[in-house]
Amino acid sequence: MEAARFINQIQIPKNPNRRSSSRPARFIRASSSQEPKSYRGPKPSKNLVADFVSRNDDSVRSLPIYVGGASLLAVLFNRAVSGIAPVADASSSQSRADLLALGLAVTNLLTGLVWLSIRPKTITPVEPQGVDCKVLEPNLPPSILSELLWAWESLKVATCCKSLVIVYNGICLLQIGMAAKSPDVNQAVLVNTAKLMTGSVYRGVFKSKAQSYLANLSLYPGRSELPFLPPNTQAVILQPLGDKGIAVIGGNTIRGFTSSDQASKTFSSCSLEKTNRTSKKSWFAHPCLGMDFFNWGEA
Repeated sequence: MEAARFINQIQIPKNPNRRSSSRPARFIRASSSQEPKSYRGPKPSKNLVADFVSRNDDSVRSLPIYVGGASLLAVLFNRAVSGIAPVADASSSQSRADLLALGLAVTNLLTGLVWLSIRPKTITPVEPQGVDCKVLEPNLPPSILSELLWAWESLKVATCCKSLVIVYNGICLLQIGMAAKSPDVNQAVLVNTAKLMTGSVYRGVFKSKAQSYLANLSLYPGRSELPFLPPNTQAVILQPLGDKGIAVIGGNTIRGFTSSDQASKTFSSCSLEKTNRTSKKSWFAHPCLGMDFFNWGEA
């Protein structure tokens, strides 16, 4: 209170030289009739040559043939009407120029033929040749079984995955999707875990302890170690599951599993953790796909 009284008693003297401004306040009105200014920032550059080539791919590939053919005919016509002997004479400058032009014309022709023969291959999904398979480990708890089936449905919808095999501790926990057809009976070829675990593909994955992505399966000799997959499987992901298991994911498209696809085909770690607590089981580890799989057995 004393501070308030002291402040009220202070009187600020007026400056006699200060003039009071009688100028009225000005207000600025925003006009809505003004047109918005156009964008003045950097604009993406256009490559006119690249756009033309992409739109006229066949014509551009055939262009060297037309140029080479026309050049060859022009050289022969010039040779015929110039009055020079048809036999090439090394001492004649005209003959040397004609030979050089003929070489360039033939080079253009060969370039056009190469351009027409080498074309980028169109990658299209294929229909797996096999039978539908669904083999599950009978001792799996229902909660974990439902999680695996949900994961399979997610992989099938979100990516090009057509086959999924999970082997852990020498036991095939899951084989679902398309599988190779047995030549004797109209049944799926089941996973031979002993043969798979002794193969070079399995041992190579566990030696590197990293995911192995076979983008074009037909180019790899290890294709024979995966006889349970359809014969026309295009791409395969081999993912180690901890120290005792492996997941084999087969797709129907060459280089179909992109980095974004691999990120999208993850099992839900939160859901599996909740299933872990509910079922009182422990699972196996799948670090790359973003979930924790631990040793399967009683907690």
